[in-house]
Amino acid sequence: MKNEMLAMILAGGRGSRLHELTKKVAKPAVYYGGKYRIVDFPLSNCANSGIDVVGVLTQYESVQLNSYVAQGGRWGLDTNESGVFVLPPREKADEALDVYRGTADAISQNIDFIDNYDPEYLLILSGDHIYKMDYSKMLDFHKENKADATIAVIPVPIKEASRFGIMNTDGNGHIVEFEEKPANPKSNLASMGIYIFTWKTLRRLLLADMKSSESSHDFGKDIIPTLLGEGKTLMAYEFQGYWKDVGTIDSLWEANMDLLHRKTELNLSDPRWKIYTEDVTTLPQYIGPDAKISTAYINQGCIIEGEVTNSVLFTDAKVGKGAKVIESVLMPGAVVEEGAVVTRALVADGVRIGKGAVVGSADSENILLVAKKVKGVE
Repeated sequence: MKNEMLAMILAGGRGSRLHELTKKVAKPAVYYGGKYRIVDFPLSNCANSGIDVVGVLTQYESVQLNSYVAQGGRWGLDTNESGVFVLPPREKADEALDVYRGTADAISQNIDFIDNYDPEYLLILSGDHIYKMDYSKMLDFHKENKADATIAVIPVPIKEASRFGIMNTDGNGHIVEFEEKPANPKSNLASMGIYIFTWKTLRRLLLADMKSSESSHDFGKDIIPTLLGEGKTLMAYEFQGYWKDVGTIDSLWEANMDLLHRKTELNLSDPRWKIYTEDVTTLPQYIGPDAKISTAYINQGCIIEGEVTNSVLFTDAKVGKGAKVIESVLMPGAVVEEGAVVTRALVADGVRIGKGAVVGSADSENILLVAKKVKGVE
């Protein structure tokens, strides 16, 4: 079976900085934007870019994620020629844990899966970023430059560059150096965790990397430096558009708040680049006669009888009479009872804020995660 390019989504991260949100659910399965899950974005990008075969490499707390992504029809990837395939770590008799040892090892363990489709190019994606991107344009760039590897980059403020893997280029897009979270970055071109490799070249490196006891089995620490050391052609593909790494509670909240801006670059209603997701059957939203809403993103099934200001409410969230939700995110099924006040908080799915309770503060530096029921006023 011949495919010009297939995609592999690295969806096995632990997501520990999202605290309780990822204690029972893999990070890519976390909710975002009213009704979506984070993994919907790379999967939808693949479908919209004409990529037919996608492998999703899962690991921690993956039961729900495995079930979710196995329904390839959500993204139009379930025909005879296409599909979404769940690829957990293989069992290893000589190791205590069945885990991927690193990002490169995750691909190495699935070389046989990739070879079955005999691709000329391999697209590798992080499964925990929010963005829209046409990967076919990146592939065209890769081919035009006869590259061995192409890495998508995005300019970030130089003061934040030390948080990312940084690509240093020669001014013509050729990568000359890669620095992982440098203390004193030489450029502001941050890796987006999106790679296109010419498969024959990458396959050779992966086979050698598997045998190395000194390797971290990681793309950033091992594979990319090896390619640079061999003098291979590595290109930086500069992305223009919205991109968010939602690795913390604050960044997840910020990504939801971005949807409230009229000039946001992330239009979830654009029919030309649809973000596909699970079709949940629920009632239409209900806005009560005394409700007050100012700048809000409210999804189906919501019941609003109180006040909602600068907030994002997911499917089936409820705000009782006299309650106030200010600069907050209510995930699916969250309930704010009568007279309660929620400010600068992210309320996890199904959590109930009791009658008259006050959570969060307008003066708080960080966003409050509410992951357990809050008792109301007696």
